[in-house]
Amino acid sequence: MKLWRKKRKIPRLSAESGRFSVKNWRDWNWPKIRKYTLWGGGAGFLLLSALFLYVAKDLPDPKNIHKRVVAQSTKIYDRTGEHLLYDVHGEERRTVIPFSEMPENVRAATIALEDQNFYHHFGIQPKAILRALLKDIVAFDTAQGASTITQQFVKNSLLSNESTFTRKAKEAILSIELETLYSKDEILEFYLNEIPYGQNAYGIEAASQTFFGKSARDLTLDEAAVLASMPRGTTYYSPYSHPDRLVGRKDYALQQMAKLGYITEEQAEQATAVDTLAKLQPQKDLIAAPHFVMFIKDYLQQKYGDQAIEQNGYKVITTLDWDKQQAAEEAVKKGAENNKRWKAENAALVAMDPKTGQLLAMVGSKDYFDTTIDGQVNISVTNQQPGSSFKPYVYLTAFSKGYLPETMLYDTETEFATGGADSYKPQNYNGQFNGPIQMKRALGGSLNVPAVKTLYLAGVEDSVTLAHSLGITGIQDPKRVGLSLVLGGGDVTLLDHVHANATLATGGIYRDQTAILRIEDSSGEVVEEFKPSSGKRVVEEKYIAMLDSILSNNENRAWIFGENSPLRFDNRQVAAKTGTTNEFRDGWTLGYTPSLAVGVWAGNNDNTPMAEGADGVNVAAPIWRAFLDKTLTNYAIEEFPKYNPDDEIGEGDGKTNKPMLAGKLEEEKDIKVCELPDHDGEYCLANKYCPEDEEDEKDFVSTHDILYYVNREDPRGAAPKDPKSDPEYENFEKGVQEWYKKQGKKEGGEVPRDECDSDDFDDYKPDIDITTSGEASSSSLKLSVKVDAPYGVKKVSYRVDGDDAGSSDSKPYSVNYSLSDSKNNSTVTIEAKIEDKNGNTATDKKDVRVRF
Repeated sequence: MKLWRKKRKIPRLSAESGRFSVKNWRDWNWPKIRKYTLWGGGAGFLLLSALFLYVAKDLPDPKNIHKRVVAQSTKIYDRTGEHLLYDVHGEERRTVIPFSEMPENVRAATIALEDQNFYHHFGIQPKAILRALLKDIVAFDTAQGASTITQQFVKNSLLSNESTFTRKAKEAILSIELETLYSKDEILEFYLNEIPYGQNAYGIEAASQTFFGKSARDLTLDEAAVLASMPRGTTYYSPYSHPDRLVGRKDYALQQMAKLGYITEEQAEQATAVDTLAKLQPQKDLIAAPHFVMFIKDYLQQKYGDQAIEQNGYKVITTLDWDKQQAAEEAVKKGAENNKRWKAENAALVAMDPKTGQLLAMVGSKDYFDTTIDGQVNISVTNQQPGSSFKPYVYLTAFSKGYLPETMLYDTETEFATGGADSYKPQNYNGQFNGPIQMKRALGGSLNVPAVKTLYLAGVEDSVTLAHSLGITGIQDPKRVGLSLVLGGGDVTLLDHVHANATLATGGIYRDQTAILRIEDSSGEVVEEFKPSSGKRVVEEKYIAMLDSILSNNENRAWIFGENSPLRFDNRQVAAKTGTTNEFRDGWTLGYTPSLAVGVWAGNNDNTPMAEGADGVNVAAPIWRAFLDKTLTNYAIEEFPKYNPDDEIGEGDGKTNKPMLAGKLEEEKDIKVCELPDHDGEYCLANKYCPEDEEDEKDFVSTHDILYYVNREDPRGAAPKDPKSDPEYENFEKGVQEWYKKQGKKEGGEVPRDECDSDDFDDYKPDIDITTSGEASSSSLKLSVKVDAPYGVKKVSYRVDGDDAGSSDSKPYSVNYSLSDSKNNSTVTIEAKIEDKNGNTATDKKDVRVRF
């Protein structure tokens, strides 16, 4: 097809004018151009008309919007399908009010959040639809929306909830048609009387009465902003389940209202500062297992949308075990009441089937309807610090790297480097330190310093990675928490914590958690159904067996928690671990059998501290135990996989005989030593230079911590050539040395490798003093001395004027010497020399006047 003749010239830039010019446009074939333009326009019109007629042929009449059939409610049941937990609609609350009674603040807030161009479009926004259409085409899906308020009303009131291009085309056509039949105010009135706000409240009037106990016309600005925020996701923005989300959306609504000029900035700031949620009315729906139900409803809303779950008549069969749920609620209620003496107001419990990942019981607070404790907040799905209950994941990581339950660490005051200006010096719960201790007793007794050392050996990032593989979803930035992770420095939810324990219960097989067994629509068709899974192995069973052997053995914890704590079971194996956070803000108990995983949190929703001593074993463990005592009677007695230390310790492939790894300190007994003078605690090997009264037999134990013996990344490998190259080596060693000094025990210190030397004992060298009189009146001169020889006297020898005068090797070490006549009336010089049994010598001289 040619739209110009052959002599057409291409537009070019004129040198004179600098503008494009087409000199032969008169030569264009204008008749053909007009013809094809008419043909194209006509064909497009016919195509659009055909499409419109096809889509519109069975559209509902917008004039009949008041004759809609009320949708069927969604019902949520326990796992048997016999106990109705909640009817999502129940008795639908809806009160239609005229537009004049709808406060301006509600209208403005709704428009600001849902459709800011509402008063300026004709029912649809083509650009938005085109943009969404392109995204849908690229994604091969129909998930992208571009809905105006008119479209939302049409979708909710006149059409099904299916997400197809045809349905979207119908929605657009009906929206345009609706805009031609009704004014903007009328459409907004329809919308505000129609939309669900949650709690079975439909329309702004019912919502106002339900949440604030007043008529819509009396709503304040902040209340209007809160209600306008709910329709986008009634569960997601529930004031009872997710108050933080709702407050954030309320604040956003006020910002947008100010931006659009509906209110002033000052009004927005004032309304933002109001604690609107404090005005809420108590939730009064007939509901069983309320926190679990809202958890299910949240899942349904996110997957299927509000409209579907509130109108499609779903029958939801959950995984909830009704008997266990009742036992859980009773245990939490009684336990929370008892915990008042610990100044703890609330508690939560979650139970799960490890073999399926099914949620069996969920109690998010002691009383869902108690507003004084924020009872409707589901503590089981909110982040809390886990305290020491996180330690098992860290020790498990260490075991997977080659460490053992028997591995020896020093529980001594230790200052850990953090990479910053400050250091980290954790303390144990009782403020005491226990010296050398095996990992199994350190974990059983929940000691903090060995736990931090274990985390350093295992690695922070590797420990978090393993925790994630078990079921923990939080702690996305391990570097931020650092070594405090093992003491509860990161946040977890009770639900995740129980999920991770469920993976431990299976011996390291991870299964997705689920709360749904089956969902049927109103016609009985299965929409969703649980499929059993063999799971995915995330940790070798032998390492889980090591952990089980610690957490299920009462001996490992009894030395700290006592013989008869709530964690003790005599008739079956039950693994258990408690946790307590700083200032007693949270108390935890987590545990499992091969068929049941259970976790309990106790504390206060506002994070205020409990009373001194309100640790996990006192506030959480009794609730945990009460639940297990009621439920375990229906379970067969099962055993965990066995851990045999002989499989890991000894000679042979894969085994180790490293003393510290195998749970032994390097030691030598009955070593004969001599303590060095003026060197407290330092010894030399006894020999002839060690005075007899100073010689002793002592036992010596190596005072090196584990980094002296192992490369922390490869503990079973060769010993490090330069232990000091490890950045924490000096900190570990210093703590050990200081601990031994404070003990004042014989044990401790390196076995001396050097024998004693004469120079080590200068105070023990011999001394001699001549005691012979200074005058002699006879030619027979008696030579005598006073000696001090700690090593014993070998002999004392004398000389007179340089001549040998004799010697003696026994007391009193004196000799007689005869003077020659030539010495008469003269002065002679006496010299005495002592030699001790170690060969040390000393001398003395004295002049004697002779007259005979």
